[in-house]
Amino acid sequence: MCNLYRMTKANDEVARWFNAVDQLGNANFGTEVFPGYPGAVIADGKLSQMTWGFPLSLKSKRTGEPLKPKPVNNARTDKLDSYMWRFSFEERRCLIPLTAWAEAEGTPGSKTRTWLSRPDSELFAAAGLWRNSDEWGLVYSMVMTDSAGVAAECHSRMPVLLSQNDWAKWTDGSTREARSLCKPWVGELAIERTDQRW
Repeated sequence: MCNLYRMTKANDEVARWFNAVDQLGNANFGTEVFPGYPGAVIADGKLSQMTWGFPLSLKSKRTGEPLKPKPVNNARTDKLDSYMWRFSFEERRCLIPLTAWAEAEGTPGSKTRTWLSRPDSELFAAAGLWRNSDEWGLVYSMVMTDSAGVAAECHSRMPVLLSQNDWAKWTDGSTREARSLCKPWVGELAIERTDQRW
C-alpha cells in the first residue's frame, strides 16, 4: 500500500497539466507527501489543498477515551462499497497528481524506499476520493488495486493509475465507469531502489 509519494512539480505547472483552476497560488508543499500531511488534489476542476487520509476515530482499549484520529490514506478497490468509502466513491472522486510513489522493501527493521514512476510521463494521476471532515477539513485518500509488472516485485497492491483519456471518466463518470478503471496499470513502470531507510 502506498504510504509515501513524491510531487516535484510547481502548483501552476500542475494546474496547467490537468487544465484545472489553481486555488493554491503560492502554497508550499514538501516534495514528499506522507499520510496526515497536506497534498495537492484536483477535485471539481480545481487544484486544491487537502490532507492525505480520511480520519478514523479510535478509542483506547485501556481507558475507552477517544484517541487522536488515524489517517486512512488508502482505499482498496474491493472495499469501495463499504460505509467508509461508498459515498465518496459515488459522489466525490478526484485526481491525485504525483511524480512517483514509494514502497518499502527489505527485511523488517531495515526496509528501504523503492520509488516507482511512469517513464512515459513526468507527471501523472492516481485515482482518489475526497470528502470534508470535522477533524481535518478537506481530506483525500488514494485508491489501490492489485499490483502488476515491476510494482508486484515490491508490494501486492499499487495505486490506480489513470491515463489522461480516463481522467474525466474517473471524476465525472458513473460509478460503473469509474469501477472499470480500478485495475492494475498495464503500461511501463520505472523502478528505482535506494538505500534510504523507510
